[in-house]
Amino acid sequence: MTGAQTRTRGRPKSFHDTSQQATIQSLDRAMEVLKIVSGGTGMSLTDIADESGYSPATVYRILTTLKKHQICDFDEQNQFWHIGVAAFRIGTSFLGRTRIVEQSRPVMERLMAETGETANLAIIDHGEVIFISQIETHEPIRAFFRPGTRGPVHASGIGKAILAQRSNGQVDAMLSERDLKSYTSKTITDTDDLRTELARIRERGWAVDDEERTAGMRCIAAPIFNSSGEAIAGISVSGPSVRVTADRDEALGQLVREAADGVTLAIGGTTLQRQDS
Repeated sequence: MTGAQTRTRGRPKSFHDTSQQATIQSLDRAMEVLKIVSGGTGMSLTDIADESGYSPATVYRILTTLKKHQICDFDEQNQFWHIGVAAFRIGTSFLGRTRIVEQSRPVMERLMAETGETANLAIIDHGEVIFISQIETHEPIRAFFRPGTRGPVHASGIGKAILAQRSNGQVDAMLSERDLKSYTSKTITDTDDLRTELARIRERGWAVDDEERTAGMRCIAAPIFNSSGEAIAGISVSGPSVRVTADRDEALGQLVREAADGVTLAIGGTTLQRQDS
């Protein structure tokens, strides 16, 4: 192809406008509504309108458009809006960009069997942890994070495990953009304390969420690396503090670290980065 026949790729040539004016307002609103619906287990039109700040009429038009494309679904009986099957297909196409989920599955199943606790897989996106896969324990009391659940990096085992492998500049940039919000009496809310904790994690290779996000729940996590030695995801086991006790941390930490290293190798990654500061 030449001249006018050349196909446009990511954006039009010479297009550098990143201002608010470059966005489509109606699409922007639709994305906000979609995020709200995805965060619930069935929401009424009134609830969605209240949370979005848009009028019920505007929200209804957005929802019916999304329903047309099966991105949202409507339960006639309960009058609740839900995420639709097309949204699931779109989400799974993201997971298809990497083999991490596929390669992690058998490793997480073994980890759950060995520890008796729920195994989780998560990544970091825009300063938040996003859980993308989980193998639940058979215990009646257990941790549960459905795919897409977000959490704070500083109060998450996986978040801290990944962050510990980032450069000081990257850590500083993340801390400058977000407050270290307190969720329980054990949440790390001081930046110096967090940096000390990250150094400890980097040295031993695994992290602990000691009831820092939810009282009564603990988590042990380790990072997964890509071929460039960058921490791109993490594996953890999580459960109630009566079972995931502090005296099990060392043993669980080694198991989780071995599991994470197994996934790293399966995707062609390298664990050498963990030795860097």
